[in-house]
Amino acid sequence: MDAKNQLQDISPAEVRDMLAARSIVLIDVREPEEFMAGRIAGALLFPLSTFDPTALPPPSACKVVFHCGSGKRSAMAVARCQELGVAHHAHMTGGLGAWKAAGLPVV
Repeated sequence: MDAKNQLQDISPAEVRDMLAARSIVLIDVREPEEFMAGRIAGALLFPLSTFDPTALPPPSACKVVFHCGSGKRSAMAVARCQELGVAHHAHMTGGLGAWKAAGLPVV
């Protein structure tokens, strides 16, 4: 795997700061019932079950960071992007579980 196609791990604290700076679009790839049970304010829902990387804004338009419950599905979303040549590589390590463990707020 070349450097361009590597998974970029971003910590919950970094995601919080990027959201505050409005420098990312945070995409939650969990399912709707999980999203409704608790979510990060500002995150957009795009479930992995219906995920289409070609529907995302291009990387030149914005930086996208994916997240899920634990980090597994967000890594899968990055892999799907890479399979289709969509250059979004970032996900939040540890998912919503790590976000909560860091004491960060959930809606």
